Amino acid sequence: MALDVRESAVAGQAPRPRREMTTAFVVSRIAVLAVAAAILLYAVPPLVAAGSWVSLALVCAVSALICYLYLTRRFIPAKYLIPGTVFLIAFQVFPVLYTVSTAFTNFGDGHRGDKQAAVTAIETGSVRQAPGSPEYTLTAALRDGNLVFLLVDPRTKQVQAGTGQGLAPVTGAQVGITGKVVRAPGFTVLKTPEAAARAQEISALSVPTRGGLIKANGLSRAVEGRAALAYDAACDCVRGEGDTWTADETQGYFVNARGEHLAQGWQVNVGLDNFARVLTNPTISGYFFGVFAWNLVFALASVAATFGLGMAVALALHHPRMRGTKAYRIVLVLPYAMPAFAMLLVWRDMFNRDFGLINQLFGLDVDWMGDPATARFAVILVNLWLGFPYMFLVTTGALQAIPRELTEAASIDGATPWHGFRRVTLPLLLVALTPLLISSFAFNFNNFNAIALTSEGGPFPAENPQVGATDLLITYTFRLAFGAAGAQFGFAAAISVFIFAIVAVISAVAFRRTRRQEEVYA
Repeated sequence: MALDVRESAVAGQAPRPRREMTTAFVVSRIAVLAVAAAILLYAVPPLVAAGSWVSLALVCAVSALICYLYLTRRFIPAKYLIPGTVFLIAFQVFPVLYTVSTAFTNFGDGHRGDKQAAVTAIETGSVRQAPGSPEYTLTAALRDGNLVFLLVDPRTKQVQAGTGQGLAPVTGAQVGITGKVVRAPGFTVLKTPEAAARAQEISALSVPTRGGLIKANGLSRAVEGRAALAYDAACDCVRGEGDTWTADETQGYFVNARGEHLAQGWQVNVGLDNFARVLTNPTISGYFFGVFAWNLVFALASVAATFGLGMAVALALHHPRMRGTKAYRIVLVLPYAMPAFAMLLVWRDMFNRDFGLINQLFGLDVDWMGDPATARFAVILVNLWLGFPYMFLVTTGALQAIPRELTEAASIDGATPWHGFRRVTLPLLLVALTPLLISSFAFNFNNFNAIALTSEGGPFPAENPQVGATDLLITYTFRLAFGAAGAQFGFAAAISVFIFAIVAVISAVAFRRTRRQEEVYA
């Protein structure tokens, strides 16, 4: 250590705290290895239970690579790059790829599982309790790792074990005061949280009887009934109730001769159908470009207004003769420090026609959210109030990085304050802040809360309650995909891909122009 100090002193450098650096490095190494081990221990059991061997191999390979990198003294740059890369893949790359892959499927309500799950749901949902059949008190249990129903007949108090092969009597079972089995020889009785974790498996189990099937009705009750619909593997169809529904693998439904389908389907790949629906369905494409145009206006107006006001305030407080700048800055940052969703709800009430503060304060009778023009003005105004403190902060930082000698030189050369700002200050500000302005545009292009919590997309025309005057593409997508028709994740993902492509193209063009601007003022 002394030698290091002497060598550093001779070289004119400060001594290097090798012990502190080593300690910090060891602590960071232990932290990374601990996180990797925790993720591995958390991920392995469910992957093994689900039989996802490819995912399991991938998780194990990544964990082994991380352990190898952090248990050796080599590959120093990789030790810093790997955590960032893992988080980038987990929180950026994977969600984007998953969204794109979902856009090519019919994933949504009624299409959440595979075909076997759909058949089970159809048969289970069609079970009707047989007249006069008993209702059993149900206790879920395990025998040799397999799910078993312990059924107590309330009339005879007899306990039977129900499996996929049928019923069998159980001897020596103890029944509690609630009527459920407390313990039984050879069975492991599941507690309520354990049974809830197997709710889907419990719902899928059918116990055949002479009169039909015994199905669970919740976690504590089972009834005997008959399935009105039954799957026939020979014709790949569902029969019952005097009709036949044949499997349509392209749509993921069982469809009858009249084109009607059962409510429960399964997830399939539909190719470009979701994208084609956006472009060809008149109820969607007819309003898509109008919403897109307003979306552009909203995003551009929000960025321009917030940047203009934030820059003006920052310039005023940056003036050398300005006093009390700290107090002003605290007051100006308050909108940015408050929860945005709460402030949006407050502004919505302030624009209320009957009891809103704005109408009462100025003696107006304006239906702010009832007219398209005033509603659009209102949401831009609210976004201005919420967004300008951010622009004020970043502009203040950028102004402090601009040497005062440049503006003073322009003043000496005879430039007016306006020309000095336009020719010197503003170009240098734009070089520094253009990336932030582009990111602000992307954020406001998808600013769901600003619309959903103020105008809710309205006002809506009488002939079309699906799209409102202040709807952005994101709120319009939400209403189409998650409205009365239920959740349509595949369709929502397809529109999200369109939105992503639009924002990506605009951002790419803007960044390209930014690089040209940087070259000019470099």
